[in-house]
Amino acid sequence: MELSLYERLGGTEGITKIASDALDLHLKHPAIAPRYSKSNIPELKKAAANFFIMGTGGPNVYEGKDMLTTHKGMNISDVEFNAVIDDILQALEMNNVGQKEKEEVLFVLYSMKKEIVAV
Repeated sequence: MELSLYERLGGTEGITKIASDALDLHLKHPAIAPRYSKSNIPELKKAAANFFIMGTGGPNVYEGKDMLTTHKGMNISDVEFNAVIDDILQALEMNNVGQKEKEEVLFVLYSMKKEIVAV
């Protein structure tokens, strides 16, 4: 039996590191950094990790808003969405995630695009 994506990404510890690295990259990315200027970064990292853990088959329960509610009215552009994707891919690379897992993560991210961009 194949391991879950959660397990293949390193479980809670691995995914927490990936989420933290991705957010650190977002904070340096000129296309999206301004979006985080008033954010509580430690809390955002925790929420992102919990969302990612739950979405990959892990034990955490995400208690935040759904993607549409979170992003409604933010008018996020395709450029910003792609910048986030690029940062997440870089974070996966930094954490030595395999190609198959990267593709699975990308599939999930792109499946949420309609709930994030221009809503």
